[in-house]
Amino acid sequence: MTDDEGSGLKPGTRLVTAGRHAKNRRGIVNPPVWRASTILFDSVAELRAGVRKPDDGLYYGRRGTPTQWSLAEALTELEPGAAGTVLYPSGVAAISAVLLSLLAPGDELLMVDSAYEPSRAICNGLLRRFGIETRFYDPAIGAGIADLIGDRTRVVFLESPGSLTFEVQDVPAIAAAARARGVTTVLDNTWATPLLFPALAHGVDISILACTKYIVGHSDVMMGSATAVPGHFEKLRRTSHALGQCVSPDDAYLAARGLRTLQLRLRQHEEGALAVARWLAEQPQVARVLHPALPDCPGHELWKRDFSGASGLFSIVLDGGDDAARAALIDGLDLFGIGFSWGGYESLALPVDPAGLRTATSWQAEGPAIRLHIGIEDPADLIADLGRGLARFESARG
Repeated sequence: MTDDEGSGLKPGTRLVTAGRHAKNRRGIVNPPVWRASTILFDSVAELRAGVRKPDDGLYYGRRGTPTQWSLAEALTELEPGAAGTVLYPSGVAAISAVLLSLLAPGDELLMVDSAYEPSRAICNGLLRRFGIETRFYDPAIGAGIADLIGDRTRVVFLESPGSLTFEVQDVPAIAAAARARGVTTVLDNTWATPLLFPALAHGVDISILACTKYIVGHSDVMMGSATAVPGHFEKLRRTSHALGQCVSPDDAYLAARGLRTLQLRLRQHEEGALAVARWLAEQPQVARVLHPALPDCPGHELWKRDFSGASGLFSIVLDGGDDAARAALIDGLDLFGIGFSWGGYESLALPVDPAGLRTATSWQAEGPAIRLHIGIEDPADLIADLGRGLARFESARG
């Protein structure tokens, strides 16, 4: 199937067909795992032709094999208007490589204040050492971002919703303001994936995914990706090759396998998370539920306008209590693991403290916060588990 033939397909169908071109799978349903470091050429002339065009076919293992190409092509096909996708060994690797491809000493980056903590660390560490300045901005700024764009601003980085506090950004307004000034926009789109929020169609130049999460879906592979519009894709590819970034074919195979069921899994994550979130919103021990699909959550109207659904990640703010009471709630949970990441089939509970991560805005809450990832378990069982946890919190809170 050519790209033109597939362009009218619904997203669910595209998930099944994307990247499964004959050249990648050779008649097999799933593109096989092609492992390689050295690629052998039949002649010196063929080798020299490969040197001239190393991205046109098999050249060296670091440049990929049909296994990696198939996954990259599939992710590209999920973002109409994209020129291509580069794969990375983690989401953080994708973020750092993208920023290094776009920024130079003396440039300025505008970074959303609700960003994923490792994104902040990249700004305050790696980029600062290279003479790149970062200014953090209010996630609710919308078109007002235009007032922050200066002569040295080269990139505006977005994360919508934020992965701890779930502010939904006005992505089209920010992208339009940046484009008017010739500034590149980069979005961490891990929470929604292209299935729920096609970033490039909303004006974004580069969409980053921590494929570790929902693309893989089984908590057993680390991977990141960056999908870009024409012009930027070429920059990403050059920088990634210079940095030696590559992913293993085995990991690419597992990520591609997870991709095929993304729509089914996201539906289950959304259904379960909404059931749990609505129940939690009614509990006296919970002050607030930070879930963009709930009408009383800040940014809900933007979510309703721009997104076609929700995933399984949200946070709650407890009503009073301290860290020890929060730990009593989490430690006794039977069906929620305690750990980082999310997007797998299993539910997770993580204590989060956003206040120390803010510089442009402040975080004030009625009590400690917990981030929940709702897996694909039956939500009734999860609710019962959380009910027992809230009872422990109540006792510990005093």
